[in-house]
Amino acid sequence: MLAKITIADYMTKNIMTLKQDADVLTTIKQLLNHKITCAPVLDPSGKLVGMFSEKDSMKVVLDASYNQGMSGIVSDFMNHQVVTVEAGSSIVDLADKFQDSSVRSFPVFENSKLVGIVSRTDVLRALVSMK
Repeated sequence: MLAKITIADYMTKNIMTLKQDADVLTTIKQLLNHKITCAPVLDPSGKLVGMFSEKDSMKVVLDASYNQGMSGIVSDFMNHQVVTVEAGSSIVDLADKFQDSSVRSFPVFENSKLVGIVSRTDVLRALVSMK
């Protein structure tokens, strides 16, 4: 019955989004304060243009070390190659996608609109809910 569970059943719907021109250090503080590992980055029209994650933050650490400065904006460090998933897709298909990817979370779309974010942890929550 796990195959009948959809991404929409377990995704996080109330998500924090970022602006591509936001200060990168402020953004890292936001991720830490919200205890999340990544967030979608939107352009001024609300279109998804990237994801900014803890992994991207490591680039900030290295940049600060090499260049002796701590500045920049999110678009300088974010991942521009974003893979998305559909809200109605099976959680099993999502598990397969996670198996083949180092990404820890995917933005979720429904009818071409960003409606949430889903993580590996959400897939595990779906699994244990079956018992």
